[in-house]
Amino acid sequence: MRIVVAGGAGFLGSHLCDALVERGDHVVCVDSFVTGSRANVAHLIRSEAFELLEADVCDGFSVDGEVDAVMNLASPASPTDYFRLPIETLDVGSVGTRNLLELARTADARFFMASTSEVYGDPTVHPQTEEYWGHVNPIGARSMYDEAKRFSEALTFAYHRTHGVPIRVVRIFNTYGPRMQADDGRVVSNFITQALRGEPLTIYGDGSQTRSFCYVDDEIAGFLALLDSDEIGPINIGNPGEFTMLELADIVNELTANTAGVVHRPLPSDDPRQRCPDITRAVEVLGWTPHVDLRAGLERTIAHFASVL
Repeated sequence: MRIVVAGGAGFLGSHLCDALVERGDHVVCVDSFVTGSRANVAHLIRSEAFELLEADVCDGFSVDGEVDAVMNLASPASPTDYFRLPIETLDVGSVGTRNLLELARTADARFFMASTSEVYGDPTVHPQTEEYWGHVNPIGARSMYDEAKRFSEALTFAYHRTHGVPIRVVRIFNTYGPRMQADDGRVVSNFITQALRGEPLTIYGDGSQTRSFCYVDDEIAGFLALLDSDEIGPINIGNPGEFTMLELADIVNELTANTAGVVHRPLPSDDPRQRCPDITRAVEVLGWTPHVDLRAGLERTIAHFASVL
């Protein structure tokens, strides 16, 4: 297939481009490089199966030739970025998503929407199933990201119902691995960066809040399974292994031989107390399960950070 990947130079987008090219697809990577990095896709530039188009999906842009699928990963996705770019985050979730949906509609192409577990907010249902509508503060400190993705989902389904656009919607849970930005504000990158510098790891609150961490290779395999299926979604793709922040900190300190321990800071507002995917649907309809456990994935991620810091 010839596939447009919006946000293809980002953390997840670049790994997705790798996987698509490796399996024989032709990729048109669209990125504005506001948060993406040319270094993430530099190794693909010489491939005949890869095109790089610098463009902002919120602006008018065109893709020449046939398009079989449009995959929308265009959005700031780390706290550092969406707190720095709140209006731009809302724009890309609304205007940008609509422009990409229009591209899919006019090309008669499949549309893949990368949504997020943030649509569940601070959940009152645990683990979170796709049927759960969420518990989100629409005007809270982090609402720019939560609401942008919730709107993107609504717009995607509206195009499906109104125009018959074939859609696939994935809800991504915390993903980690090589090519994460060292300063992106996510807990895995924060902990690893601090540990490699011999600093205490910053834990917000008492550290009892939980997250579920999926290694990037597993996440991308889930994307492709959904893209190639007849399922519409939304479907949770994440690792159901659940860890407290204290448990994660202990593992990172152990793997990096960091003896500085941890330091506690006040818990930010609207920070979810727990987050864990119910992946029953992914297992049953996609035949997908994650395979990389947390320690193995952290070892690979630590090696990457050690090489770039």
